[in-house]
Amino acid sequence: MGQKKDLTGSEKSKIVRYLAEGCSSLKIAKLLKRDHRTIKRFIQNSQQGHKKRVEKPRRKITAHELRKVKRAAAKMPLATSLAIFQSCNITGVPKSTRCAILRDMAKVRKAERRPPLNKTHKLKRQDWAKKYLKTDFSKVLWTDEMRVSLDGPDGWARGWIGKGQRAPVPLRRQQGGCGVLVWAGIIKDELVGPFRVEDGVKLNSQSYCQFLEDTFFKQWYRKKSASFKKNMIFMQDNAPSHASKYSTAWLARKGIKEEKLMTWPPCSPDLNPIENLWSIIKCEIYKEGKQYTSLNSVWEAVVAAARNVDGEPIKTLTESMDGRLLSVLAKKGDYIGH
Repeated sequence: MGQKKDLTGSEKSKIVRYLAEGCSSLKIAKLLKRDHRTIKRFIQNSQQGHKKRVEKPRRKITAHELRKVKRAAAKMPLATSLAIFQSCNITGVPKSTRCAILRDMAKVRKAERRPPLNKTHKLKRQDWAKKYLKTDFSKVLWTDEMRVSLDGPDGWARGWIGKGQRAPVPLRRQQGGCGVLVWAGIIKDELVGPFRVEDGVKLNSQSYCQFLEDTFFKQWYRKKSASFKKNMIFMQDNAPSHASKYSTAWLARKGIKEEKLMTWPPCSPDLNPIENLWSIIKCEIYKEGKQYTSLNSVWEAVVAAARNVDGEPIKTLTESMDGRLLSVLAKKGDYIGH
């Protein structure tokens, strides 16, 4: 019986099948005409590779300490296991034990990107969908601001969340922090902008209206025909600088009022198609972990990425509105998947 160095894949499969049938290693060696030691070695190695993990005994935690940990996890959402145990003055517990204990009372979650919708929010979203269900969305200008930073979108924290608790919504300063604030709009298959808000300018009602005057109205809107202006519907969200009495009155003097100014439901970024355009641009400017050394360089990247977006994806986004409205109604006002 000749001894070979390695078993073939076919021979290994046969060994497994023979073992399942109850054959001994000696019999398998005879059936395959292989050295008995080769067969035994394969069986032993296979068994070692599939040994069950033996869990080490946890350090015993008293019932009183467990109650302290549970309270700390509830008070410190998204905290690490180490921070939770340290707040309880429980030291000397390895990470594996901390996590094993926390799994019985909590789970690891990321912060939620969107605030939970209450009943009023859902009703207003449904009312909005019903109101605009027959709208010609090719005539709607969808607008929004986006902040871009040097290092890309902030990562959302992960941490322990007590069972039955919701992950907290992080504070998102729409007009604060370091970066470049960009405004743009989309209508039908056209991108309006992007326009850069001057560094250091905080958009309140007055500065927002002045910004629109210097960019949107002077550089784009005034070039349009009278019939276009007559039919265009202007959409903006409910940011304080947008929805204030000052801004509303200023837009009205520009002819954007009543049915030409779209009402907007609360907590509804998922209904604004330009949010999807922002995602396309951010994926492009931050691809492969790209980072920037100056605000001008990241702004130049935004402009370049925007130029590369042709009319087809923009048209796809604006034409998605009928489906979004139907989804809102089908989900009874809840968030949709866009």
